[in-house]
Amino acid sequence: MMTSTEFVQVEAPAKVNLFLRLLAKEVSGYHQIETLYAAVDFCDEVVLHRTQRGVSIEVVGPAAGPSVGPDEENFAYRAALLLLEAGGSTTGVHIHLTKNIPVGAGLGGGSSDAGATLRALNSLLGDPFSENALVQIAGPLGADVPFFVSGAGAALAWGRGERLLPIPGGLSVPILLALPPLHISTAEAYGSVTVQGRVVPAMIELADLSRPDALAALAMNDFEDSVFERHPELGELREELLESGAFAARLSGSGAALFGLYHDRATADRARNSLSTKWGDVQFLVTETLVVQPTPASSSVKA
Repeated sequence: MMTSTEFVQVEAPAKVNLFLRLLAKEVSGYHQIETLYAAVDFCDEVVLHRTQRGVSIEVVGPAAGPSVGPDEENFAYRAALLLLEAGGSTTGVHIHLTKNIPVGAGLGGGSSDAGATLRALNSLLGDPFSENALVQIAGPLGADVPFFVSGAGAALAWGRGERLLPIPGGLSVPILLALPPLHISTAEAYGSVTVQGRVVPAMIELADLSRPDALAALAMNDFEDSVFERHPELGELREELLESGAFAARLSGSGAALFGLYHDRATADRARNSLSTKWGDVQFLVTETLVVQPTPASSSVKA
């Protein structure tokens, strides 16, 4: 009697960049980065069903819509194609993607969907690829995808995001996400930012990353000047996050989402209630960092 995995499901978490530096721009146009990723408990959901051949996708949920784009440009769809091609697989897969993470927010929703799809599809196929092999497949999809493939709750990353150092035990920080009704194209953001010439990465002690004062000192984002110049309301919102009790507040990725780090959840809850009253068009969500990213769960049948 054979056991066949019929479907695999996994949550795909958002991320924030606790700091983000652009170290250099390559001749190819890619940017060398240095960043500290933290996965947070605000997730899309990916469910993969085995099919006879090809890749298909269905996208639903509150963040689904025209901004998600056509199927062939969807990160989860592209990730599945790449992995099936890399493994020479003759099977197919249908992706059911529930979108909760807004597009163009700098929270890595599309990249997380891709990373979750790679890990889940690898599980569906019987784990033929090692984590390192998955990272190599993930690289061409974008700088954030290797982090999501790693499954780490938090990690330092360099280069194009493919050089990763997971943080043991992750980070434990309450976070208030501020989600404005604004879409910022990643390509547009990279095209507008000026690299400051920091070619030497900062010296970071891993032990410091568990201390709020050290995280506050490290927190920065090279996209903020150009993004806040074009969208000054985001700069104002960042200042109000700080005034609400956050010990650090920054733009996440290339925006438009912002986040505040708080000493405790109660303070973050009070800040959410206060800011929601003033910023009626902004969604505020209290969440927390993850120790590890969710693990794919499979369901099997006997034949």
